[in-house]
Amino acid sequence: MDEKTQYSLLISEIIKKQSVILGPEIAILKARSVPGLMVDNDGKVTGVGVNPKETLQNLVDQYVELSGQIVKNALGSIFAKYPDLNLKSQ
Repeated sequence: MDEKTQYSLLISEIIKKQSVILGPEIAILKARSVPGLMVDNDGKVTGVGVNPKETLQNLVDQYVELSGQIVKNALGSIFAKYPDLNLKSQ
Protein backbone atom coordinates (compact mmCIF):
# COMPACT_ATOMS: atom_id res chain seq x y z
CA MET A 1 0.00 0.00 0.00
CA ASP A 2 1.49 3.35 -0.98
CA GLU A 3 1.97 6.24 1.43
CA LYS A 4 -0.89 8.43 0.11
CA THR A 5 -3.30 5.51 0.41
CA GLN A 6 -2.18 4.92 4.00
CA TYR A 7 -2.65 8.61 4.82
CA SER A 8 -6.10 8.55 3.18
CA LEU A 9 -7.13 5.56 5.30
CA LEU A 10 -5.66 7.08 8.46
CA ILE A 11 -7.35 10.44 7.93
CA SER A 12 -10.66 8.71 7.09
CA GLU A 13 -10.44 6.85 10.40
CA ILE A 14 -9.74 10.07 12.26
CA ILE A 15 -12.75 11.76 10.66
CA LYS A 16 -14.93 8.75 11.50
CA LYS A 17 -13.82 8.84 15.14
CA GLN A 18 -14.34 12.60 15.35
CA SER A 19 -17.81 12.15 13.82
CA VAL A 20 -18.74 10.11 16.89
CA ILE A 21 -17.26 12.71 19.25
CA LEU A 22 -18.28 15.94 17.50
CA GLY A 23 -21.07 14.77 15.22
CA PRO A 24 -20.67 14.05 11.51
CA GLU A 25 -21.55 17.55 10.29
CA ILE A 26 -18.92 19.32 12.38
CA ALA A 27 -16.28 16.62 11.83
CA ILE A 28 -16.67 16.75 8.04
CA LEU A 29 -16.95 20.55 7.95
CA LYS A 30 -13.69 20.90 9.89
CA ALA A 31 -11.97 18.32 7.66
CA ARG A 32 -13.05 20.17 4.53
CA SER A 33 -11.51 23.37 5.89
CA VAL A 34 -8.04 21.76 5.70
CA PRO A 35 -6.17 22.86 2.54
CA GLY A 36 -5.64 19.95 0.12
CA LEU A 37 -7.94 17.56 1.99
CA MET A 38 -10.92 16.31 0.01
CA VAL A 39 -13.68 14.49 1.86
CA ASP A 40 -16.94 13.04 0.56
CA ASN A 41 -20.30 13.44 2.34
CA ASP A 42 -19.71 10.24 4.33
CA GLY A 43 -16.36 11.46 5.68
CA LYS A 44 -14.27 9.28 3.38
CA VAL A 45 -11.07 10.92 2.18
CA THR A 46 -10.82 11.27 -1.59
CA GLY A 47 -7.61 13.35 -1.68
CA VAL A 48 -4.81 14.30 0.73
CA GLY A 49 -3.04 17.04 -1.21
CA VAL A 50 0.63 17.30 -2.16
CA ASN A 51 1.99 16.82 1.37
CA PRO A 52 -0.14 14.20 3.17
CA LYS A 53 1.80 14.48 6.44
CA GLU A 54 1.17 18.23 6.55
CA THR A 55 -2.49 17.65 5.67
CA LEU A 56 -2.75 15.19 8.55
CA GLN A 57 -1.17 17.67 10.97
CA ASN A 58 -3.50 20.44 9.81
CA LEU A 59 -6.50 18.17 10.35
CA VAL A 60 -5.34 17.19 13.83
CA ASP A 61 -4.82 20.89 14.62
CA GLN A 62 -8.39 21.65 13.52
CA TYR A 63 -9.82 19.00 15.82
CA VAL A 64 -7.53 19.85 18.74
CA GLU A 65 -8.63 23.48 18.42
CA LEU A 66 -12.18 22.24 19.05
CA SER A 67 -11.65 19.62 21.72
CA GLY A 68 -8.10 19.85 23.03
CA GLN A 69 -6.48 16.90 24.72
CA ILE A 70 -9.49 14.61 24.21
CA VAL A 71 -8.66 14.49 20.49
CA LYS A 72 -4.97 13.75 21.06
CA ASN A 73 -5.84 10.85 23.35
CA ALA A 74 -8.41 9.47 20.91
CA LEU A 75 -5.97 9.60 17.99
CA GLY A 76 -3.09 7.76 19.68
CA SER A 77 -4.60 4.33 19.08
CA ILE A 78 -5.34 5.14 15.44
CA PHE A 79 -1.79 6.38 14.76
CA ALA A 80 -0.44 3.12 16.23
CA LYS A 81 -2.09 1.19 13.35
CA TYR A 82 0.14 2.97 10.78
CA PRO A 83 3.72 2.29 11.89
CA ASP A 84 5.07 2.64 8.33
CA LEU A 85 4.18 6.34 8.32
CA ASN A 86 6.57 7.04 11.23
CA LEU A 87 4.04 9.17 13.12
CA LYS A 88 5.15 10.58 16.42
CA SER A 89 2.61 11.76 18.93
CA GLN A 90 1.25 14.59 16.84
